[in-house]
Amino acid sequence: MEYNEQAERDEIYSRPVRAGKRTYFFDVKSTKGEDLYLTITESKKRFRDDGTFFYEKHKVFLYKEDFEKFTEGLNDALDFIAANNKSEAVKPSNVENKTTEVTSENNSWSNVEFEDLGNI
Repeated sequence: MEYNEQAERDEIYSRPVRAGKRTYFFDVKSTKGEDLYLTITESKKRFRDDGTFFYEKHKVFLYKEDFEKFTEGLNDALDFIAANNKSEAVKPSNVENKTTEVTSENNSWSNVEFEDLGNI
């Protein structure tokens, strides 16, 4: 199987989130055994000395056996921030514990390339 076919088969859902100078991608993918996992990618546009740019990317892979502990840790950290921020302007708003179920009936996603970020 070619790389592109493999990538298309594995990617189930993608959700880009623009946040200031960064973009986060939440990608749900499938293993060969059809288990779902999440990749979280942080993308930042960087400039070289000659003025050309590139995207610096950092990825986190989150597997199903870690979902609960990861969610618990994230919620604890967000709760701490909300309780201890001195500035109202930076307090998280409406932090909720939400779970999204991905099923074969709900496979709508959009393919966003890093090069397309300037057009969003």
